[in-house]
Amino acid sequence: MLKVLFSSRMMAFHALVVILVPAFIWLGFWQLDRAEQRSASVNLQRDNVAAEPVAVDQLASVGSDVAPADRWRTVEATGTWDQDNEVLLRNRDSSQGHGVGFHVLTPLVTEDGTAVLVNRGWIERGENAQDTPDAPPVPEGEVEVTGRLHFGETEENTGLRNRDGMPEGQIMFVDVDLLAEELPYPIYGGYVELTAQDPVPEQAPERVALREENIGMSASYAFQWWVFTVVVVVGWVVLVRRELRDARESGGESTDGGADGGADGGDGGDGSGGEAGNGDGPANGETGNGSAERVQQTH
Repeated sequence: MLKVLFSSRMMAFHALVVILVPAFIWLGFWQLDRAEQRSASVNLQRDNVAAEPVAVDQLASVGSDVAPADRWRTVEATGTWDQDNEVLLRNRDSSQGHGVGFHVLTPLVTEDGTAVLVNRGWIERGENAQDTPDAPPVPEGEVEVTGRLHFGETEENTGLRNRDGMPEGQIMFVDVDLLAEELPYPIYGGYVELTAQDPVPEQAPERVALREENIGMSASYAFQWWVFTVVVVVGWVVLVRRELRDARESGGESTDGGADGGADGGDGGDGSGGEAGNGDGPANGETGNGSAERVQQTH
């Protein structure tokens, strides 16, 4: 039986089980950890959105990014728009299902000369992505803005990649460090998604809706990976038992066949011997009588 269990085919199956079972268990715990992280993000978003507004300089500073724990906090700022240094964020979806267009990122210069980057909202693109459409004008003079605070965008946290040769005034994501090098004044880390401003302009980009965090399917995926683990183990047990059963049945059939063959051979031997003896007797008798008759006729 050990020979069956350690055959080359079974050894390959044993190795596969040894690899799959720990891998599936690890994937289950990994998905469970992701579910816990997403649950924490959901709770953070809910709490920060519900928190009272604070001045932007309480949570953001020049030269450092917004802390992850302060994301989605409502902040307020007062200043004047600098539309001359406005840029457009490419490939942004409309919150109201109007397709892919641009987000309008405009600096708001505060009273102390420090600016905060404000995402004023979505506008549709031109005939193609290479066109740079004109964004709605901003109100002149001092304005008060309110919005949700976000940390800066990077290739790592967005999955986007900077591209060369883009039309002037278009960028892929809110790279605060890169923008700070091109602006004539210091800027706070992170940026703000506009939710309200006073005075209200006659025309304005479509507001960016809050993208609510959700736990997703990570918890159910964890359960599925552990079910797969059980399936692999049960399948391994079933296969081993079947191989052992087949080996026992094959050995039993071989033994029975040999015994039957020996018995049949013995019967055949006895019959052949008897038939040969009976045949020879009459033949020899007939030959003897014929010889005697020939001798008498001669004399």
